[in-house]
Amino acid sequence: MSRRRPLDLVVIGAGVVGTTAALAAARDGLEVALVEAHPPKPWSASDPDLRVFAFAPDNAALLADLGVWPQVLAARAQAYRTMRVWDAAGGGELVFSADAFGAPQLGHIVENGLLVDRLWAAAGQEARLQRLCPERLAGITQDAEGVDVELAGGQRLRARLVLGADGAASRVRELAGFAVDRHDYGQRGLVAFVGTERPHGDTAWQRFLPGGPLAFLPFADGRCSIVWSLPDAEAERLLAIDEAGFLRELTRAFDARLGEVTSVSARAAFPLRRQLAKDYVAGRVVLAGDAAHVVHPLAGQGVNLGLRDVAALRTTWRDARDRGSDFAAAHRLARWERSRRSENTAAAHAFDGINRIFSSDAMLPVLLRGHALGLADRLPLFTRMLWRRAAGL
Repeated sequence: MSRRRPLDLVVIGAGVVGTTAALAAARDGLEVALVEAHPPKPWSASDPDLRVFAFAPDNAALLADLGVWPQVLAARAQAYRTMRVWDAAGGGELVFSADAFGAPQLGHIVENGLLVDRLWAAAGQEARLQRLCPERLAGITQDAEGVDVELAGGQRLRARLVLGADGAASRVRELAGFAVDRHDYGQRGLVAFVGTERPHGDTAWQRFLPGGPLAFLPFADGRCSIVWSLPDAEAERLLAIDEAGFLRELTRAFDARLGEVTSVSARAAFPLRRQLAKDYVAGRVVLAGDAAHVVHPLAGQGVNLGLRDVAALRTTWRDARDRGSDFAAAHRLARWERSRRSENTAAAHAFDGINRIFSSDAMLPVLLRGHALGLADRLPLFTRMLWRRAAGL
């Protein structure tokens, strides 16, 4: 049976970014529908999600304001207090320390599955938020006053604004006609959990190698979560070799900073690309998170950028509420778009440049990059600026 209800916001996609947006909007008094094709998998402490995030302090504060962050911390989250970055070609090392910045930690390592689980549960308790799942987007039409959303099950929704937070292969982006700039890195990100001979020391480690960066992120059960950016063929080879061979190669690639790598979980790999929507707003349809921007994972900023899209959008609708005006007015959305597109595009190209420079085996970059890291480490104001930017402060 078809049903038509006036709503303030329809969010397509119930990942971390989409569910946060829907929950924040409902808490701020908007009438919201959250549409998701697949029910989220319940989180299990005994089955860690290979996809983890280096969660920034500003986004932890956003989830705390929504009442979700304490539940995440109570379940499983690993604070990291130090970050060390160095280059395989030698030279200096860049160190970020929470103590030096007067902060309790630099951030937290958190599983995607845990965040989605806790956000989804919180969304289910909101009277102003209807969860439509499993349900798929079938069509979008809009006029000057709002957007009609057609769902595959036959239901039709009417809303003042539609937010596409449905990932890199966004159906919203496709239906609304957003153009996209794509660049394939020819790399894959190999992920796994590993045990090490020595404890991780609440430290996030990153070594730049000729094929791409290798990150060891501290995990709450004492292991490390690795993200190893590799050329496609090399990633395939390392997925296929036996466990003993993989442990030897990983120990060598990591320069045995934590001694021998002693164990490894199941391994997986995903393709790496830069993908940027050329616009974030088309009438009353907007994009956020991976639907708008996919960046290289070397700085662990993907989900942080997406949640900053949400935080900025929240400021937009709160300001409109205080002024008694339409939060989806063109001038408001245009202002939001300029701000977020500028920051996200700059970040994406910065990560791209870092990856190119530190993955090059050409003589000049090799000679300069290690020394550049060492120089940066001797400039405390510079390192503080870098951390504050990554932390969203």
